Amino acid sequence: MTDSDETVWFLDTLIIIRASADTTAGRLDLLEQTAPSGHAPPPHKHQREDEWCYILDGELTFWLDGGRSVGGPGSLVFLPKGIPHGFAVTSSDPARFLIGTSPSGFGSFVRAVGTRAESPTLPPADHPMSSPDELGRIAAEHGIELLGPPGLPD
Repeated sequence: MTDSDETVWFLDTLIIIRASADTTAGRLDLLEQTAPSGHAPPPHKHQREDEWCYILDGELTFWLDGGRSVGGPGSLVFLPKGIPHGFAVTSSDPARFLIGTSPSGFGSFVRAVGTRAESPTLPPADHPMSSPDELGRIAAEHGIELLGPPGLPD
C-alpha cells in the first residue's frame, strides 16, 4: 500500500482504491478488493462504465448475462456496461482481486456506500452496512442498477 491509497470497508469487504477519477482525469478506476468466502453482491448492471476483474488469490464464480464461469488466480473477466452480471467468492478462504472500470465512477460509489477502513483488514462482523433500500438508491445515483438480492441468480 502507498501513502496515497485509500482503504474503504465496503459492505463486508476491504477495498483499496489504487487509482480513481482524481488521479486519472476520470478515465479509469483501479480497486483492489479482498472479500470473504461467500461474499456475493446483488446482481447488477453498470450503465456508465465497463468493468473487468483480475483474480489475484482465491476463486470467484461469475454470472454474466445468464452464463456462469469460475476463475482462479490469473483469470481475467470482462463485464461490459449494460450487461447483467454478478459474482460470488467460492473459495473457502478470502479472495483478493483487482476491479477496473472505464471510465471512472465505481470508486465514487464505493466511497458513498463504504466507510474509511480503520485498518487494512476485512471489516469486523459488527461493522454497519447500508440497508438494501439505501444501497439501491446510492447505486442508482451512480448509474448502477441492482437486479435482485445478494447472490448469484439461478
